[in-house]
Amino acid sequence: MGLPLPIGRQKEVLYLPARGHFVVLGTAGSGKTTLAILRSAYLADPHTDHHGKTLLVTFNRALVAYLRHLQDRRLGNVVVENYHRFARGYLASHSKLASNAILSNVDQRKRFIAKAVEQISSRYKPHSIFNRPVDLFSEEFRWIAQHGITDLEIYRDVERIGRAGVRIERRLRDVVWEIYQSYRALREGAGKYHDWDDLAIAVCLELDADAISRRYRHVVIDEGQDFSPEMLRSLAKAIPPDGSLTFFGDVAQQIYGHRMSWRSAGLDVAKVLEFKENYRNSRQIARLGLAISQMPYFLDVPDIVEPVSPTADGPLPTLIECSSIDKEIELVVSQATIASRTLSVAILLRNRQDEEHLRERLPASSIRLHRDMKTWLSGPGVRYGTYHAAKGLEFDMIILPFCSSERLPDPEAVAAFGGEDSMIQDGRLLYVGITRAKTRLIMTFSGGITPLLPTDARLYKRVQY
Repeated sequence: MGLPLPIGRQKEVLYLPARGHFVVLGTAGSGKTTLAILRSAYLADPHTDHHGKTLLVTFNRALVAYLRHLQDRRLGNVVVENYHRFARGYLASHSKLASNAILSNVDQRKRFIAKAVEQISSRYKPHSIFNRPVDLFSEEFRWIAQHGITDLEIYRDVERIGRAGVRIERRLRDVVWEIYQSYRALREGAGKYHDWDDLAIAVCLELDADAISRRYRHVVIDEGQDFSPEMLRSLAKAIPPDGSLTFFGDVAQQIYGHRMSWRSAGLDVAKVLEFKENYRNSRQIARLGLAISQMPYFLDVPDIVEPVSPTADGPLPTLIECSSIDKEIELVVSQATIASRTLSVAILLRNRQDEEHLRERLPASSIRLHRDMKTWLSGPGVRYGTYHAAKGLEFDMIILPFCSSERLPDPEAVAAFGGEDSMIQDGRLLYVGITRAKTRLIMTFSGGITPLLPTDARLYKRVQY
């Protein structure tokens, strides 16, 4: 199944007991996805006494399409889903999820939050808390839900692990909680009883009251670093006492929450394994990834696994300074088109707005990586999408446009959350993008270069265009 993992290391994971909670931590390119598939096949194998229906779950829907592409006859008793599909299916099967009851529209969420701030501020004297960006409140509410906090007393006292530069002072938490409750009331008044963040809370509550036999005996989590603590708790509740939960993750690639660990879920873990070997990247790309993981914005990351440098050789990552954004787009399209004749190429971008700069210029056969992908086409060709959409995937060649100081870190995120927090978020995104490349990596910028990249000139081949 893909990567050339040593048999001994495969068995170390496969033959973990089929009962209890287990954590497998790895670095980029260490074969976690391959191991997750093999572990799922082993647990579902009908020729064993521990076999049972197995859920292989991940966060990213594009990765689900890739995993299904890799499925073979050994995975006949394995269901591959992303977390939110699992959650929706479970709640719907218990008549706990009405049609169209999840708030999906980002702009509508922001409107509800802005209205909630307005409502609560009318009860108080003027205060700077009410002038903070809507995005800050949105992220705070997300953090509350991700940690399963449903009580003001808990919120008052909880330590603020999970955000670096942005904290809500304890003295302001009562009023923030009021705004949060007002947001929920406004949302529910519009028939939106859940958002994507608090869906896991509803799953946990229903599983606590559910005496029916569990559908899955085993759960295997791939790219688990992006699951919130409450999601992990719900998956642990979804297995029977004689079942197992196996978590595969790389905290260096954590992009949906800051400094959160599987430990935050309070799992009773029987064994933790570490995989340091990098089977994906060439030595030169792995060296750049390692240098990024040693940048200041990665300091104090719990459970980070420092990789062993691979032996496979390749060209240095190419860093190209362009005279303008138009020249940058021209170069990216040209390089991707030429390389895609023989290689799988992915152009990865910070957000969907950046996608629009390139879409019409790319070959008509180009494939967009996105959350609604249902099929996966392998082989040479151009793919494009956000850093988020590429989680868990790999390509012969990666192109990262717009690596300028004006775009990375994202100015809107800096305005809302401050420089330190934004550096952490976008630094990890950049790490994810770079480590998707197997042998070739091109990064382009115009104007000043992003401070998120290491300054060691030996890591790059510098070119001007």
